[in-house]
Amino acid sequence: MIMPAAPAPVWTLAPEPVASPDATRLRRAYYDEVASRYWRRPATTAEVDEGLAGDGAELLTPPTGQFVVGWHGRPGAAPEALACGGVLLLDAGRAELTRVYISPRARGTGGGARLLAALEDAACGLGARRVVLNTRLDLVEARALYRRNGYEDIEPYCTGPYVEVWYGKDLTGPAARG
Repeated sequence: MIMPAAPAPVWTLAPEPVASPDATRLRRAYYDEVASRYWRRPATTAEVDEGLAGDGAELLTPPTGQFVVGWHGRPGAAPEALACGGVLLLDAGRAELTRVYISPRARGTGGGARLLAALEDAACGLGARRVVLNTRLDLVEARALYRRNGYEDIEPYCTGPYVEVWYGKDLTGPAARG
């Protein structure tokens, strides 16, 4: 007897307050991963706490920004929050993607492209016509995700100790078309 295949896992993405339990857990996981890679050792809980303190995440709410969480799971089962990202308006036409994170367990499932699309839609909804971002050279998975999804190298638009690469993309959503 041939059993029918189980339904494929799906992604659900939606705006989420940055202080919600799911968003907080994902923001901690994001900071833990990027800090641990940078320092080439596991980040401590105190270091993660320090990195998140005063990080400006409160701006990731309308009208200045938006935070999005992605839940992944099989239909009929409780989904798990495994991805997040924020968009922050820089000026009247540009928004910056920030804190883009997909749990290592969920990489390769299509969640990254879905998350970027949701963040681009949020940027359009805030009035942006272009998105920009910065990242580090060692975050190779993130850089590959951006390139696969149409992001191109741009001139630096900011500076900082953890900024090595800049990408940008013109938006084509309804809000961007004006």
